[in-house]
Amino acid sequence: MIDAAGRWPVDGDETRAANRAWWDGEADDYYAEHGAFLGDSEFVWGPEGWTEAELDLLGVRDGMTVLEIGAGAAQCSRWLAHHRDVRVVASDLSMGMLRTARRIGGPASALPLVQCDGLALPLADASVDRVFTAYGVVPFVADSGAVLAEAARVLQPGGRFVFSTSHPVRWAFPDDPGPHGLTATSSYFDRTPYVESEAGVVTYAEHHRTIGDLVRQVVAAGLVLVDLVEPEWPARNEQAWGGWSPLRGALLPGTAIVVADRL
Repeated sequence: MIDAAGRWPVDGDETRAANRAWWDGEADDYYAEHGAFLGDSEFVWGPEGWTEAELDLLGVRDGMTVLEIGAGAAQCSRWLAHHRDVRVVASDLSMGMLRTARRIGGPASALPLVQCDGLALPLADASVDRVFTAYGVVPFVADSGAVLAEAARVLQPGGRFVFSTSHPVRWAFPDDPGPHGLTATSSYFDRTPYVESEAGVVTYAEHHRTIGDLVRQVVAAGLVLVDLVEPEWPARNEQAWGGWSPLRGALLPGTAIVVADRL
């Protein structure tokens, strides 16, 4: 039971412990609520509903090795394994989410699943062609720059890292899909994380970075920014998801997708 929620500083260890436990406990309910939208074997980049089949941001080609971090129930990896001749590994901090992934099974039921922290990947240097995450890892760690550096470490020269996350501008607005969510109430430049706690123990944490912060982290990781996609809300999607909705999507970006290459 949440007894406090708001914005206050939390460190990396608190964030890791809280989010691992939160996603373990949330795995079944999250799949029950969002599984139909995400599909069991679809690659959806965010609440707008745009897919990798439509956008081809990863540029995955046959014969590649691909790592998904923050994979959740591994829907994106499952789609890749089914539609491309590639080697795919799905990883997540939460064993609960990976159990959901295994339970879904399907055509790619033999998909390798690895429990690990996106800040410390158990892979050799320059061992994969692509790393990606759709709304995983990046907002749920205290040091997203370290995530980018770790992704760069395991990428081969010429490899690519793509991640989607809540668009930073959303942090200035209430998490409300209706008209109330259209009025800014916080400073875009306030990087204090959003935190929930119970009996004084952090149970959930999400961290904010500006667009400029993310670009600087890409550069600091030794990557080259190829694209910054702000997907528009498609007319076909009439579904609200938390603070995302057609109303807000017509006026404000909800998702940012960063595409970066290792030279």
